[in-house]
Amino acid sequence: MSIERAGLGRPTGARDAVPAPESALRLVVVRTVAVAAVLATAGYLTWRLLATLPEGPALWIAVPFLALELYGGVALVLFVMTTWDVAPATVPSPRPGPPPSVTVLVATYDEHLDVLLPTVAACLAMAGDHETWVLDDGDRLEVEEMVTALGARYVSRPEHDHAKAGNLNHALALVRTELVAVFDADHVPEPDFLTRTVPYFADERLALVQTPQHFYNTSSFEHLRPGVDLHEESLFYRVIQAGKHHAGAAFWCGTNAVLRADALREIGGVATESLTEDFHTTMKLHRAGWRSVYHNEVLARGLAAGSPDAFYAQRRRWGRGAMQVLRHDNPLTATGLTLRQRLGYVYSLSAWFDSWRTLGLSLVPVSVLVTGLFPVDAPPALFAVMAGVPFLLQQVALTLLARGFAPARFALLFEVVRLPSNLAATLSLVLRGTGRFAVTAKGRTGADRTRARVPALLLVLAGVLAGSLLYTLASVAGWTPTDHRLDGTTLVPVFWVATTLGFVLAGVRRIRDPRFSAERRDGHRFPAALPAAVDGVPARLIDVSLGGAQVRVRGTGATVGSEVELAIRVPDRPAHVVFRATVRSRADDVHRVQFVGRQWVQLAALSATAFGAGAARWAATVVTPLAVPEPARTGARIPAARVHPDAVAAAMRSPVVSAGRRPGSGDTQPLPRLTPELERALSGAVGSTGP
Repeated sequence: MSIERAGLGRPTGARDAVPAPESALRLVVVRTVAVAAVLATAGYLTWRLLATLPEGPALWIAVPFLALELYGGVALVLFVMTTWDVAPATVPSPRPGPPPSVTVLVATYDEHLDVLLPTVAACLAMAGDHETWVLDDGDRLEVEEMVTALGARYVSRPEHDHAKAGNLNHALALVRTELVAVFDADHVPEPDFLTRTVPYFADERLALVQTPQHFYNTSSFEHLRPGVDLHEESLFYRVIQAGKHHAGAAFWCGTNAVLRADALREIGGVATESLTEDFHTTMKLHRAGWRSVYHNEVLARGLAAGSPDAFYAQRRRWGRGAMQVLRHDNPLTATGLTLRQRLGYVYSLSAWFDSWRTLGLSLVPVSVLVTGLFPVDAPPALFAVMAGVPFLLQQVALTLLARGFAPARFALLFEVVRLPSNLAATLSLVLRGTGRFAVTAKGRTGADRTRARVPALLLVLAGVLAGSLLYTLASVAGWTPTDHRLDGTTLVPVFWVATTLGFVLAGVRRIRDPRFSAERRDGHRFPAALPAAVDGVPARLIDVSLGGAQVRVRGTGATVGSEVELAIRVPDRPAHVVFRATVRSRADDVHRVQFVGRQWVQLAALSATAFGAGAARWAATVVTPLAVPEPARTGARIPAARVHPDAVAAAMRSPVVSAGRRPGSGDTQPLPRLTPELERALSGAVGSTGP
């Protein structure tokens, strides 16, 4: 049975594919509304600047308010310019001769094996000539054992400077292929990743092909809701980057990308001056005259930040890196960039300052309610009309330009949620300090189930907003020195504050949601209703992890403590995948078994089924259950040692490991959890068959 017929594999949908070109009519509508929004905003700001500035004490509120509105107008123009054309990239005609040679680099530091194993297995399984290297900056014996057992190349380095950038630069000195494909430890590529991206390199001045980041843990903190693919970064990866492509400003996002090795060497390797080495490296490539392409198709899925703490750590690192780029290579003054590239980089870097505008617009109505001073010298009804029409046009334009990837309420919610990390990051521009590279937590992140702590800024902001509403009620009752009447000058800011408070409270509630708490289990398990056998007795798999499984066994079953063979029948394999296991406990016919030893190839086969990645690569007709077999070889992959034996030999550690080592508590890291769609498909694929 094929993986497609069984309904297994990654969640799929029209959103994953290369977007279809927009019709001429739709383009006319989108662009007409966008231009109308820009013109209406320009007219409003001109009116505000020339006719509405008050005199006297209200000026101290009016000037900052107008500055925030002007900043918003500039941001609107940059967004419209960026998303004006998001048509898919065009693959150039193939050049004569063989395709470019490729080395796949998987950078890892401290990620759990349950995160790393599916990535390595999928990289090995990709179609096209390539070799796979795992760059381990953690010097972990278990990673070396797994990597060599699967048939990839393990690489470590004596010095661990410059974090991921240094790790990649060390490998770049050893690579002898034309291209390098780079993946983070948690991003599982599709089998056709290389066949879809490498053809672009027929353009000899092309340095980079970037693809979207998309995520398989749809219950993460970043996702709209469980089981829905839309996440906080969807707009950037499916629309903004596509628009940047047409400005020649699409940039490397650290993973799911292919780069030309000689282009990297020409600019001195991956940039080490900032925490956002990918963004900074792309700017250097563009300054040197190299080009980039954005291939707008989901070809790999990774782990989104599952918890608020991971989300904030990731955003602070990205933001600090962006500020470092501003200090080292300000796109407004850097040489070698085209005008459109400068504007593209300015838009990306300026977006980090949007949080200051969000915070300012939250506090302006508070100031009005506390002081009784209105920042606009115009009748409230006139102001409502003059501001309301551009605002409505802006919202319609933003919705159309987002192409369905940024629901308004979700986008506004995360504008509030991002406040603590973005404000802290942008402050690093003036409060010098490079910051320290920190890997975003992936997979299991804690031993105790505790709700995330709400950033103090959001609690203070909620208190200020709620306090201003209470103060207004007291003022209307005549209990404060501020004179408030129930007219437009009071009702407009009250509505504004109440709406903002609603979004802040929604953000607090999301951060405190138990779904995003630290996990208390030793390992993740994912449900898997698959036919199985325990020592030849029919059984059905209930769930499975990298360390073991639960199975329901017919008949008397096995005794606790006995060693058994667990054979799992997966729909895309010609034969069972067989594991050596020990029965750790049982309740009636449900047996909890733990895998014995490190059966990496079998686990790779199981993970390939779960992710729908590279089924053919791991479809061995016979899997020896008593020992880890020799790594599977294919004629497509060229061993690195054959390409440049001296350099590789100097970089590799010995692959010799102890085959008899039994698993301890650290050896039972489980496979990632399936998405709800995949769980339903998996159950449906075998629901009609008996064990």
